[in-house]
Amino acid sequence: MLSFAIETARSAGALLLAGLERHRSLELKSAYEVVTEVDRESEALIVSAIRHAFPNHAILAEEGGGIERTSPFLWLIDPLDGTNNYAHGFPFFAVSIALMEDGELRLGVVFDPLRDELFFAERGAGAWRNDQRLHVSDTPALAASLVSTGFPYDFATTTDNNARQFTRIQARTQGVRRAGSAALDLAYVASGRLDAHWELRLKPWDTAAGALLVLEAGGRVSDWHGQPWNPWNDRLVASNGRIHDELIAVLAE
Repeated sequence: MLSFAIETARSAGALLLAGLERHRSLELKSAYEVVTEVDRESEALIVSAIRHAFPNHAILAEEGGGIERTSPFLWLIDPLDGTNNYAHGFPFFAVSIALMEDGELRLGVVFDPLRDELFFAERGAGAWRNDQRLHVSDTPALAASLVSTGFPYDFATTTDNNARQFTRIQARTQGVRRAGSAALDLAYVASGRLDAHWELRLKPWDTAAGALLVLEAGGRVSDWHGQPWNPWNDRLVASNGRIHDELIAVLAE
C-alpha cells in the first residue's frame, strides 16, 4: 500500500507541475477559499487509482470526490495542499495522501513536485525524505526555535483566527513562518527544518500524512492542550518533543 501511495502521489504531482504551465482558472469555495480545476483533476486521478487498486476502501477527499463505505481502511486525500499558493504561482504546495486502518494512521505520503521531495512514513517503520531517514531537530528550548503556523480562510471575519497566538509565539521564538501548506510544514518538522508547527481550524486531509511523518521521525503531536490528537482534532501542535510543553503553555496564556 505504501508503494501504491508513493506512485499515486508522484503521478498527481506530475499533474500539478503540468498545470503550472497553463492558465489556471480559479473559483471561490467560500468568500476567501480558492479552488482550481487542477485540485479537482488531481483528486480525480488519486480517487480513480484507489478505486481501481482497492475497490473496498473508503475515501475522504478535500474536494468531495471521496467514497463512503464500511471498511477498516480509510484514505485521506488532499490533492493540492497549498491551493492559494499554487493559484498565484508561489512555489510551496504538495500532494498529501494518508491511510488509516481501524482508526489508526498506517501510512502517509507528502510529495513536493517542485523540489522532487517525497516524504513518506509507515507506522513503526520510520519516516523518510527520498532515501534519507528523517529525525526531528534537537532544539532544546522555544527561544531557540523556528516554528510555523497557518491562519483560517475566514481570518477577517472571525476572532478565532490565531492572531493573538501568533503575536505571543513570534515574540518567544527565533521566528514564525507562514508558508501556506500544513502538509509541507509538518514534513519540515519531521525533517528538522522546523522545530514545531501549530495551527487551528484544520481538516483531516490537511494533517493526517504530515502528523504521521512527525511521529515516525521521533516528534510529538497533540491538541492545543497537550492531549492525544487524531485527524479530526482541528487544533494541532506538532514538534520535536523537546519544546512541546513550552509551546502548549504559551498557547494557553
